Amino acid sequence: MKGIILAGGTATRLFPLTATTSKQLLPVYDRQMIFYPLNVLAKAGIKEILIIVAPEHSGQFINLLGSIFEGAGIHLEFRVQKIPRGLADAFILGETFIGKDDVAMALGDNIFEDDLSAKIKKFEKGGLVFAKKVTDPERFGVVEFNAHDQAISIEEKPKKPKSDFAVTGFYVYDNQVVEIAKSLKPSVRGEIEITDINKRYMRMGELKVEKIKGAWLDAGTYDSLLEASLIVKKKEIYKNFDPAIDKAIIDFNLELKTIAKKRLN
Repeated sequence: MKGIILAGGTATRLFPLTATTSKQLLPVYDRQMIFYPLNVLAKAGIKEILIIVAPEHSGQFINLLGSIFEGAGIHLEFRVQKIPRGLADAFILGETFIGKDDVAMALGDNIFEDDLSAKIKKFEKGGLVFAKKVTDPERFGVVEFNAHDQAISIEEKPKKPKSDFAVTGFYVYDNQVVEIAKSLKPSVRGEIEITDINKRYMRMGELKVEKIKGAWLDAGTYDSLLEASLIVKKKEIYKNFDPAIDKAIIDFNLELKTIAKKRLN
């Protein structure tokens, strides 16, 4: 299975913080936000990862991640998304990278307390998404469940949500997703929607929706960015990282400090 992290966009809700850097490079407690989705993928055994970035911030991502995982068994590639066309566009941009493999995509600003790795490793075919009960479902893709806890409908940002379960920013699909994404027509927002991919898999009877109980953080506003750092510290999410990622961060920090000291001498 290949992995994709979507880290493009302009993040206007976080201006002026994102006027000079990408949202996914902002700190969440003791490390940049991008390391959290990287950790989800690495813990699931996914070591080939494509990071989709905006052109104005591509150099910053390469400066941070270009060589940080050398020797750690994690291979990163980068692709520039010149114009954001919706989440589903990631599978079109990543078609060559994905090849004939299945793929897991993480949004670069989503942080999970739950360990999703076991469910990702058990994935066989179709689609797999994760849902979390929220207080403001109208902001998200909303899943409706029947009496047997089976998902029966998904709507994107509905004015009258049929449930309070939102689809979170982590998606797992088999290789069909590339052709499905290419067949989609833009929504009224002018984007090709990830919800339409989920609907297609649901119509085929191949979409599985897993409910999660732990914290799910969508760090896209000042308040949610602050809350993310506080929860990561309180619940010690930062301690639950794949050892390869933790070691890479520590070694990178030491390298930067050594370079800084040499410049001062």
